[in-house]
Amino acid sequence: MNPKLIDHFQNPRNVGELPPPAITVEVSNPVCGDILRLSVLFENGRPAAVRYKTRGCTASIAAGSALTELILSKAPQSIHAADIEASLGELSPESKHAAVLCMDALKRLPRAGR
Repeated sequence: MNPKLIDHFQNPRNVGELPPPAITVEVSNPVCGDILRLSVLFENGRPAAVRYKTRGCTASIAAGSALTELILSKAPQSIHAADIEASLGELSPESKHAAVLCMDALKRLPRAGR
């Protein structure tokens, strides 16, 4: 594993949940069983705060952390799986499902919040 991925896994950013009026979505990967819960507080149509919780593998935990940083720095609709992978310094083929899980969560955010 590369150092960026390990850093996000050992020192995850923005862990937890946000209370309403934050929007919270939960997605899972039925193949591996990983679960991602993402909470985003929007103010004036922009993400003001974001938190996540993940139950899953090292890559999914790290990807959730990277996703929260991306949401705070980019418009959620402009984030792609490749951005998440790049934030982690690439993912091995067997770990790419972690970026897909993050994208599934982004897609579940209501359009009004995006």
